[in-house]
Amino acid sequence: MPTAKAPAKEKKVAKKVTKKVAKVADGEVAEAPKKAKRKAKYIVLYSPFLMRDTKHELIGEPLESDHGRQQWARCSVSHHSQLINLDALAASAEKKVTEIKLAREDSKDYSPKSEYKVGDVIYHKTWDDVGIVRSKEVMSNGRASLLVHFEKNKEKRLVENFK
Repeated sequence: MPTAKAPAKEKKVAKKVTKKVAKVADGEVAEAPKKAKRKAKYIVLYSPFLMRDTKHELIGEPLESDHGRQQWARCSVSHHSQLINLDALAASAEKKVTEIKLAREDSKDYSPKSEYKVGDVIYHKTWDDVGIVRSKEVMSNGRASLLVHFEKNKEKRLVENFK
């Protein structure tokens, strides 16, 4: 007695592969133009949720407002979104790009036992590099740390007034 259902191996259905085509007036057939995918644009931003710099994907189109061009950015790690000002980012990027020529003669030798002010030019003997003090912060132990922008080593944190 034959069964109503055929085994799964024997019952294969061929899938039809179709191409979208557009007819041309001359009777020729040409492929329809493919829709161009928008490449995701990524930038590195500070994530307030993770409290560190992470890669963010720009979402949607920039919005024009009285504060400048703004756009949403989604963190690729935490997936939180934040509204960013593109004009302010461009201005800060230009400010970072400008090189500051620091002379060794104008600098103070760095020592963890010394105190420094914001704007002081220091020379680090071990790294053989000259840098400028960008900011000072108080650490959890009550001591001060310096954020120094060096020519070769970029930004580094150094301690001051260490006794």
